[in-house]
Amino acid sequence: MSIGHPSDKPAAESAVESEAFRDSLLAVGSSAGLDAIGVAGAHPFDDVRREIERRRNEGLHGGMQFTFRNPARSTDPTRILAEARSLVVGARRTPAARLAEVGAGRMRIAAYARHDHYADLRASLQEVAERLRSDGWSAVVVADDNSLVDRAAAVRAGVGWWGRNANVLVPGRGSWFVLGSVVTDAPLAPSPPLDDGCGTCRQCLDGCPTGAILDNGVIDARRCLAWLVQAPGPIPREFREALGGRLYGCDDCQEVCPVGRSERITEGREDLRADVELSDVLDATDDELLKRFGRWYIAERDPRYLRRNALVALGNTGSRTDPDVVRQMRRALADPDPLIRSHAVWAAGRLDRLDLLDGIDDSSPDVAEELAALTGRVGS
Repeated sequence: MSIGHPSDKPAAESAVESEAFRDSLLAVGSSAGLDAIGVAGAHPFDDVRREIERRRNEGLHGGMQFTFRNPARSTDPTRILAEARSLVVGARRTPAARLAEVGAGRMRIAAYARHDHYADLRASLQEVAERLRSDGWSAVVVADDNSLVDRAAAVRAGVGWWGRNANVLVPGRGSWFVLGSVVTDAPLAPSPPLDDGCGTCRQCLDGCPTGAILDNGVIDARRCLAWLVQAPGPIPREFREALGGRLYGCDDCQEVCPVGRSERITEGREDLRADVELSDVLDATDDELLKRFGRWYIAERDPRYLRRNALVALGNTGSRTDPDVVRQMRRALADPDPLIRSHAVWAAGRLDRLDLLDGIDDSSPDVAEELAALTGRVGS
């Protein structure tokens, strides 16, 4: 993909540095569907790099990769474009539906994952990039690809401020957005930053079901449900009940936030559906799961982790007398994968269906541990 050519650079940079040119770019982004947009300088995010490294060293990342994998890269826009001078940062809304409690046999999907909002965001940002390229500047679109700290860029560009839940809050609209940037060598006039708007509010801290929000914008990923459903390995037993009927993601800290509460809408569009049938996951083949949910981050690209999540949801929301629930548990208890069997044991115990475990003598350590936990023999 062409990103522009040095020989095409305009001679008069002062015109590009003007607020008028910046505002014309922002107008392009708004017309292309961006709900909020701003401009920032492309100098490295040194303070963010140090904070990422601190949290990683303390284990707060919980094994999460993303921008934790290489902080020096993800906090330096010149790793994306060597001559980077500016960032045009855009936010695109992820409609949040008003939800009833998830019923038996159904699982909940977080707002950002119900539709490929990042594809829409990239398309909007590409229009801004094309405008820059048409004027002779280089421009690269980045969004959700670990190469740039999107939230830090949005705060620098005045799109929003750091919320206590670590999300960027857009004035009056909250954090129901996906974020991305156009990295360019054009020397654009920056947008003014925003002041903190959280004040003394701590509803997100108090509303987190596992206490994963430690301080202003600091999350312990080892306790965060949104990460636990993506992380490899077994879901820690102490957090399984808190997962409730979630299949993917967690919106609790956003839903309790008073900023942008009016953004929530009544469900109606199919692409905004907030739930999925348990049987649609537990009865599906690997290929069917990847075809339907493959745009999500799934550990190791392995659908077994979606089944793992579904079994926890089954234990939390299923009916112990439902023949379909019993069928799904029996099949999972006989699955060749010990990860599936171990979570099926937990689900059977959660639904008080220990009769389904009669005769099971499993040599797998994970399954044996779950069986022992049910009878109080762990550590004996």
